[in-house]
Amino acid sequence: MLLLPGAPALSRFRLEKILAALRLLDPRIDALTAHFHHFVDLERELSVAESRVLARLLESDLAAPPPAQGSRLLVTPRPGTISPWSSKATDIAHVCGLGAVRRIERGTLFTLSASAALDRAALVLLGAAVHDRMTEAVCFELAHAARLFVNESPRPLTRTELGGDGAAALRAADSRLGLALSADEIDYLVAAYRELERDPTDVELMMFAQANSEHCRHKIFNADWIIDGRVEPKTLFAMIRNTHAKHPAGVLSAYRDNAAVIEGSVAERLIADPLGRGYRYSEEPIDIVMKVETHNHPTAISPFPGAATGSGGEIRDEGATGRGAKPKAGLTGFTVSNLRIPGFVQPWEGPEAKSPRIATPLEIMLEGPLGAAAFNNEFGRPGIVGYFRTFEQRVAGDPVGVTRGYHKPIMLAGGLGNVRRQHVEKAQVPAGAKLIVLGGPAMLIGLGGGGCARGGVCTGYGGRVSGVFPRLYRTRQHQVRHREPGQARLR
Repeated sequence: MLLLPGAPALSRFRLEKILAALRLLDPRIDALTAHFHHFVDLERELSVAESRVLARLLESDLAAPPPAQGSRLLVTPRPGTISPWSSKATDIAHVCGLGAVRRIERGTLFTLSASAALDRAALVLLGAAVHDRMTEAVCFELAHAARLFVNESPRPLTRTELGGDGAAALRAADSRLGLALSADEIDYLVAAYRELERDPTDVELMMFAQANSEHCRHKIFNADWIIDGRVEPKTLFAMIRNTHAKHPAGVLSAYRDNAAVIEGSVAERLIADPLGRGYRYSEEPIDIVMKVETHNHPTAISPFPGAATGSGGEIRDEGATGRGAKPKAGLTGFTVSNLRIPGFVQPWEGPEAKSPRIATPLEIMLEGPLGAAAFNNEFGRPGIVGYFRTFEQRVAGDPVGVTRGYHKPIMLAGGLGNVRRQHVEKAQVPAGAKLIVLGGPAMLIGLGGGGCARGGVCTGYGGRVSGVFPRLYRTRQHQVRHREPGQARLR
């Protein structure tokens, strides 16, 4: 593994903000610096000329060395993942003739100056404050970054034997695989596989957990809806769709694609003419594509990247509507519990009651809107409207200490765009058609998606919680849009 230092990683503003947070944990911290460090996995040793090219690409020839004194924390992508930055940087290296480069990764080296020596326990505590545990890892030695390039062989398919106590077997699998299944989900799976008369595979259990992930609760949409003990004739989703069923006029597409489409007014629009290889005006309906979705759990865990990838996923869905639409303007919304602003705590707010695994409402509101705005702006679609509210309530009859509120927040991402009338419906895909996959490998929901979805894997959706790499993402959308007539667009 080749190690090359890089440029400063953070602005002065961001450094000061992190330094203030670290001083709250350990007042001995005096100063903080952050520099990129690049790690290169090679098939062979580079020649002198190749080394010069690589140094120029990574700007390591211009990099100022980090302070020689101080305690060091190296933050890298989580081992076993590939960041979107890595995918793009490796591609660029190959285009520049560096075929000996298998992969390039990047980490951030934090150097802490303190009034007294920091032991390992103190560094572990401080390291937790400078990385996202979902998608990043902290090393205390630069050499430990070599684990980024360790490749494991695919594991064989396994089955969970339900035996006589299927619930106990699934609880053990839930703990082993980290599925976070609820008791009713385990009961459902036991009954389902008893009916199928076979045991579940690890792949099936993992996919079930993903389909029911914390920010994708579609499973409840068609559940029975019981009000005051009476089962309603319509499910929740049927109630939602009822308005469209009663009044479908003006709706071109609803509840069957990535986003909805309504009729727009007739006007002239500037379009790219693939036949004439130029631009021209076309008088046609300017139909409107619209979408909202939530990204609650990732925002609760890591507000900036969680909200960023919420907006990124909504942009993706707009662009993937029909045979391709164009996102134009975005919105974001946040509902959280009481903020409890230091020095401005209100008398009705009371003590905080939340899981230590999630961010505070104040942290969410300080970081989440910036993350959503950053993805919108870097993609090139402005976020122009939004909302924000707080709510908590103690209810008579609840146990002592129980407070109802939005401890897990609502993070709403939405937007508007346009789609041409002839592109509203997806084209038929004939048997034998070739599919082109854009982007990198996909990972678990809420952790990372392919580069076509949110900009890469273990991003930082650049970022955290799901690869925040909107510029690469925009390139992917251009690749989809700019095709010859008759070519289908597929998500």
